[in-house]
Amino acid sequence: MIGLGAFLIVVAIMAIAWMPGVVKKTPLDVDNTTRLSGEAQRFDGTALGSPVPISIMSLTQADADASDDNVVVFVNGSCVVENTDGNAPDCVDGEDPRLVSASEDTFATDRVTAEAVPNGDYVPEGTVQHEGLVNKWPFDAEKKTYPYWDGTLGRAVDAEYVDTKDFDGVETYHYKVVIEDEAIEIAEDTPGTYSNEINIWVEPRTGDILNQSQDQQRYLEDGTQVLNLQAEFTEDQIKKSTDGAKDNLRMLDVMLDWVPIAGFVGGALAIVAGILLLLSSRRREAGASSTKPEHRVDASV
Repeated sequence: MIGLGAFLIVVAIMAIAWMPGVVKKTPLDVDNTTRLSGEAQRFDGTALGSPVPISIMSLTQADADASDDNVVVFVNGSCVVENTDGNAPDCVDGEDPRLVSASEDTFATDRVTAEAVPNGDYVPEGTVQHEGLVNKWPFDAEKKTYPYWDGTLGRAVDAEYVDTKDFDGVETYHYKVVIEDEAIEIAEDTPGTYSNEINIWVEPRTGDILNQSQDQQRYLEDGTQVLNLQAEFTEDQIKKSTDGAKDNLRMLDVMLDWVPIAGFVGGALAIVAGILLLLSSRRREAGASSTKPEHRVDASV
């Protein structure tokens, strides 16, 4: 019992000292599909068209072979399509008029801080070097401003903490990105400007994004608007993200809170029980010795 108690206490100490560095790391088996919906207006050659429903699909997968103990490599593909009938596929080819945009991206991030790291040998040569946070927040996120990658600008922008919001019992930190009239290429050799307001709701302990919205506009140099787009996580996506966050929080509670508590409490009880059993055994042995009958030898002839 004493040995078992000592073992449990050692397990509790290891859980406190070693476990956070193991569980508070981005896993290497990430395979997430994120869906958004909203509306968009596109330039038809003469003016901005009428608003049409859109759906956005973003697939993010970790490349375990290219990753290591400190860095995770992600491959992302996203597609924006018009969804007027509510049955549009996740993506269509470039000749389909329903296609609004499609993109592919590869990047490497720190498994703890979630910030982009130098490309080095992690990603193919010629891959765009990312900056700041890309697809999640760090574990134990703070109420502060973070650098956040914007692929349209090709650089990080400020994501400022705004407030907190509850999603079905899960508290999130709300961050906002505001981009105003930034110079970009609307199309090849076609300069213009870009504005966007991005709102991101993050579960702070895990850094998981539970909801995200954007309100984006693009203009030609002469002021002609060529895109007006608003989108947000679908209701099903928010529920999926929230349920996933709850599962991750339960795992963190078990590994970081309940395992140490069980180890310390169980270890202490086992040691006390072992000591009491040892003392009881010794008392029984002492009592048996004091009541043992004397053996006399009759030496008479």
